Amino acid sequence: MKVSSTEVQNNFGKYLAIAAHEDVIVTRNGREIAKLTAVDETGAEVVAERRASYEFGNHGGRKATFEEFQALSKDNEEERYEYIDGEIYAMASPKTDHQIALMELAVIFHGWSQGKSCRPFIAPYDIQLRRIERQDQLNVVQPDLMIICDLEEHLDADGYYKGVPALLVEILSESTRRKDLLRKADLYMRSGVKEYWIVNPFSKEITVYRFADGEIAENMTFRLGETAKSYIFEGLSAELNRLFR
Repeated sequence: MKVSSTEVQNNFGKYLAIAAHEDVIVTRNGREIAKLTAVDETGAEVVAERRASYEFGNHGGRKATFEEFQALSKDNEEERYEYIDGEIYAMASPKTDHQIALMELAVIFHGWSQGKSCRPFIAPYDIQLRRIERQDQLNVVQPDLMIICDLEEHLDADGYYKGVPALLVEILSESTRRKDLLRKADLYMRSGVKEYWIVNPFSKEITVYRFADGEIAENMTFRLGETAKSYIFEGLSAELNRLFR
């Protein structure tokens, strides 16, 4: 089956379900750009990606236990790693466009949060998530930016947050765009996150998703000259001309 990238963005949950039975080829302007494919018995990924972008040492491109992930993180404290669906990912150093967008959004989010109980946090900050259907599988991610509204209720004795942020933001890079667009979008949707912003420095766009009941309830893409707006937080918005050079 072939579908456009716009159609996949608008009906992501639907096409993940279809991919369990047949490959879904994603196209943009008539050109094939990605493929959703089912997991096989060898532990292949839900989404076929260019694995070389994530490879590091002996840990890239293979399944690992949570204990292995913890040991790797402890032994390499200066490096950043994520653990998604039983697989370890190294996080590359961000480029300039990424950092410009991140800093502008962080300033906007901070200004919006003044006087409110919800507050923004910026990476690096580990967030632990469990899918609705896989409560036994712990995932650890480091979103670029997030808004947390239940901080005090979910701080453990060591001062680490163990709840689910209301809103998460990922800024795409060459090495992570497929992971952010597909694997992390599905993880966030299925773990109780209410809103997800995907910031694309390449196309200079922001797509905002509102999740409900483990599915995409609403989504909209904003472009240069427009203002991205939150579905769940009144008054939270960002002018795209501020974010992209």
